[in-house]
Amino acid sequence: MHTDENGRNVFTQEGYQSVKAVPFDFPIVGYGNGIVNTLRIWDAEPVECFQLDSFDKGDYQKAVEQENLARNIVEVLYPNDNHYAGKELRLKQQYFFISASVQEAVEKYMRKHDDIHKFYEKVTFQLNDTHPTVAIAELMRVLMDDYYLTWEEAWEITTKTCAYTNHTIMAEALEKWPIELFSRLLPRIYQIVEEINRRFIIDIQQKYSNVPGVDVQEKIRKMAIIYDGQVKMAHMAIVAGYSVNGVARLHTEILKTQELKDFYEMFPERFNNKTNGITQRRFLLHANPLLADWVTAHVGDDWITDLPQISRLKVYADDKKAQQEFMNIKYQNKVRLAKYIKEHNGIDVDPRSIFDVQVKRLHEYKRQLLNILHVMYIYNELKSHPDMEYYPHTFIFGAKAAAGYRRAKLTIKLINSVADVINNDKSINGKIKVVFIENYRVSNAEIIFAAADVSEQISTASKEASGTGNMKFMLNGAITCGTLDGANVEILEEVGKDNAVIFGMTADEVINYEKNGGYDPMQIFNENQEIRQVLMQLINGFYSPQDPELFRDIYNSLLNTYSSDRADTYFILKDFMSYHEAHMKINELYQDQTRWAHIVMMNTACSGKFTSDRTIQQYVDEIWELDKVTVEL
Repeated sequence: MHTDENGRNVFTQEGYQSVKAVPFDFPIVGYGNGIVNTLRIWDAEPVECFQLDSFDKGDYQKAVEQENLARNIVEVLYPNDNHYAGKELRLKQQYFFISASVQEAVEKYMRKHDDIHKFYEKVTFQLNDTHPTVAIAELMRVLMDDYYLTWEEAWEITTKTCAYTNHTIMAEALEKWPIELFSRLLPRIYQIVEEINRRFIIDIQQKYSNVPGVDVQEKIRKMAIIYDGQVKMAHMAIVAGYSVNGVARLHTEILKTQELKDFYEMFPERFNNKTNGITQRRFLLHANPLLADWVTAHVGDDWITDLPQISRLKVYADDKKAQQEFMNIKYQNKVRLAKYIKEHNGIDVDPRSIFDVQVKRLHEYKRQLLNILHVMYIYNELKSHPDMEYYPHTFIFGAKAAAGYRRAKLTIKLINSVADVINNDKSINGKIKVVFIENYRVSNAEIIFAAADVSEQISTASKEASGTGNMKFMLNGAITCGTLDGANVEILEEVGKDNAVIFGMTADEVINYEKNGGYDPMQIFNENQEIRQVLMQLINGFYSPQDPELFRDIYNSLLNTYSSDRADTYFILKDFMSYHEAHMKINELYQDQTRWAHIVMMNTACSGKFTSDRTIQQYVDEIWELDKVTVEL
């Protein structure tokens, strides 16, 4: 740092590693509107490929250091961060992508304008979760260090440019960085974050010091950007953002009343909701051509760009011929998925069985474990009562787990171990098949959504921000089996309670147990013999004869605190019997094919709200405040 002739502190960075950001513009073609947008993506290249002087001195590591740094930054997105080196690489990665984008955005603006003070009139940085929030400090750095603006000038521009979308209720998923790592890796950025924090704490003190009953220190503890040795990125995003939104109505309410309550009290005008949406052009028009053609034949093709028009299908929901056609299309899509499963998994599944599907990121709160434990429960019932009336089911899972998420990996192992036992047991006459689809991704998701009968949306109420798979299944004519969580609440409003199957505790009930206690999963274990049998099979080698202890961690997580802060953190056993009753209801509904056809057709017909066209239009109107541009072709 040095002081210039105007008496102003000027910061220069020394001894840093630099990487060249190489831009690639990926064309995103609009649907029939003559517009091609570009998605900017970045590659990293070394500034100097090979340092011969270091090599000649015998420092072979340093000779290729820059090349290795560049390669590591772009080699693997979201590297495992349950160790220090992984955390460091993640932060380098985030800063690389953000710095390149911020610098380019500012330079692009200045190529056509001459006053940086009006930057926010043409640019918004919509911070999509906490990963890109270091953009706030980076924009401040560029404005102050490169354009010689004062703090006040830079802060005004930054706070009119940045807006924050929160995508998670889970407090542990809100990004936090150890001060030691952050300040060592990004010293100038950390200086700026420190100053944002210092000024914000003064704001808290000024606002609350004279308010009766308010503990100002407690407010600072809950709201500070830097506290307890951590830099809290979500807090910075709220402080510097002109808008803060959740992604489903329930999610936004929980943010306002629970997770971000103090911020909502201080900045109520910033908070708003934007319920997620999906694009019907990919998930129906492209992914399910049979159904897309059928919809167009019945209501025209306006739905392709105006999804609420699909509601005109409601008049066909009780038409026998339309029902038959709709169900035949579903059957053909199930045949297509069965073929994919045979080719990739080597498992024969019956397209006439109920295709019960849970495909999504694997996380404990999404409760894939509840699903597979219930499959084990049904299997035990069938073994004990071979004549039990149970319509054949194919339980289909697809998921990826984060690299360092051990219990999630173990859950995948359990699903596959259960599949091995059940799929090879001829005594149950194929009444249950279990399939775990490998490498779940958009391309095979398209085949899966089109073929699903039942959409499993079973997260612990209050934990799922929104979900979008729930909307994709709905659009393709599947019934939701779910909790009142995330966007499920709004799906239920649209489709009606007779056309979905809802189970489990509400968000308020879950939050009450979390705050006040009163739930003991061991009581359920002791009182319910069937559940006890399922849990004992986790530790008696029934599904892992080579290693009976393999699933001990899952058993412990449900019944004690050996491996978690609370036994059954996500209330799997609490919701278990309610979930079972929901399944029995689905089992019964499916056997009345007229009733079932009505339900699934109503799901497709009521999906209009959940288009991303509506979501983006709300961002345009209510956050970005853009004017519509008509392109003359």
